[in-house]
Order: sequence, then C-alpha cells, then structure tokens
Amino acid sequence: MFNYNVGVIGGGDVNDEYCNISYNVGKLLAENNCVVFCGGMGGVMECVSRGVSENNGTVIGILPGNNKNDGNKYLTVKMPLGIGYLRNFFIIRSSDVLIAIDGFSGTTSEAAFALTEGKTVVSIGELDIKEKDTDGKFIKAKSSEEAVEIALKEAGDYILKNR
Repeated sequence: MFNYNVGVIGGGDVNDEYCNISYNVGKLLAENNCVVFCGGMGGVMECVSRGVSENNGTVIGILPGNNKNDGNKYLTVKMPLGIGYLRNFFIIRSSDVLIAIDGFSGTTSEAAFALTEGKTVVSIGELDIKEKDTDGKFIKAKSSEEAVEIALKEAGDYILKNR
C-alpha cells in the first residue's frame, strides 16, 4: 500500500538547477512510498519521473495526447487521455497534495485549481499565489527536502480531514 498520492507540477522546459531539484523531489517521494502523478512529458515532469523511477517508485503520467509513446521514458504508467490541458484536472483530483516546481502560466493554473479544491500546494521557485480563506494552503519551500517534508505532513492532514 502506498502512503500518499503526490502531484508534481512544473514547467515543460527546465534548467539544470530545477531539474536537479525535481529529481531529488522524485527520489524523496519514492523513498517515502508515495505514488507520484504528473503530466508525463518533459522538463520538471521528466526530471521528477527519473528521480522516482531510479529509486524504485511509482510515477503515473497523465498525458495530454492520444499516444502513450509521447510520455517520458521514466513513467511507470502512461495514461494518454487525448484531452490536452484538461488533463491537469485529473492530476489535481488524483493528488492528496501537490508540489509545484518552477513553471509559468500552466503551473500557475494547476496550482490555483488545486487550492480551490482545498489541497495544499508546496512551491519551490518563483510561483506565488494568494489564497482565500476557503482555499487549500500555499506554502513556499526553499529546498526539495523541505518541500517533501511539508508535503507528507499536509497529505496526511488532508486524508484525515477527508475520510
């Protein structure tokens, strides 16, 4: 049995710094027996998938297109939905908590939806969102270790609250 479902969202293009952070997030989530959900393509998604895969974890890619071969090679499960960005909702709904790494407007929209769903978003990088009292929590982290530590606590709280 897995501990938590953790969504990792972030940019499709990534520099070495954020790729290393993403890889480490994936590694730490795998070590903590979490299932990782992501968009399954390149950038942050591929780097986190590699971290999960190389540490014997499970990573599920929710792909925007119809072809499972479009997903990155590190995914445990490739789910081609053929619905474009609408796939972001499946990532959010499947996750107990989300970790946002870098990214731009697509990552911002995913994080905002997660907050309105009452889920916590732990952010590494420049992303910043003001949440309402009725939203989930938006928490900034300075490192992959801090982000995963916060995410695990928040996922546990989410599950207890929503039993």
